[in-house]
Amino acid sequence: MSSDLLLALVAFAFAASITPGPNNLMVMASGANFGLRRTVPHLAGILVGFVVMVVLVGLGLSRVFEAWPAVRQALVAVSALYLAWLAWKIATAAPPAEGEQAGQPITFLQAALFQWVNPKAWMMALTAVTLYAADRSMAAVALVALVFGAVNVPCVSAWAVLGRQARRWLATGARLRLFNRAMAVLLLASLAPAIAGELA
Repeated sequence: MSSDLLLALVAFAFAASITPGPNNLMVMASGANFGLRRTVPHLAGILVGFVVMVVLVGLGLSRVFEAWPAVRQALVAVSALYLAWLAWKIATAAPPAEGEQAGQPITFLQAALFQWVNPKAWMMALTAVTLYAADRSMAAVALVALVFGAVNVPCVSAWAVLGRQARRWLATGARLRLFNRAMAVLLLASLAPAIAGELA
């Protein structure tokens, strides 16, 4: 890969990773509700799950969508339903009582598996492989996966830190409820590009 193409890949990975999406909104909510340390498994699951997705897409999974568009449409439908359920869970999460722990954060495995129903993750993986690993060679696919992994970690972590920083302001139950409802609405809004793409 030429240096110009590598720089373009890094720029694409940064833009795709730092902008709001299901992963970023969920880790921000986790940082606010559980703190940074308890959000680390969630962050690690996103990293591993997405890198594995990029590799599998590069090694041929994308051809399934090309051959059977109905599979992609079914994936979008399942993803939309799952994200709607997650948004409802976030919106209806009750603030913990005094001295009580606020539920459980998403685990490493849950975060890794979530990538497979995350429309933004699919868009990022398919676009990255198509544009930057067009020959689908193992070396090209591995480079795309490594670049995305390296860029994704600080970007997604920044959202968790942002949530953690907001935690003091969210100390009251009313503010935390408002924050969780806002995160739920934004999570639903993040579905719009995927659904619009299917309807286009």
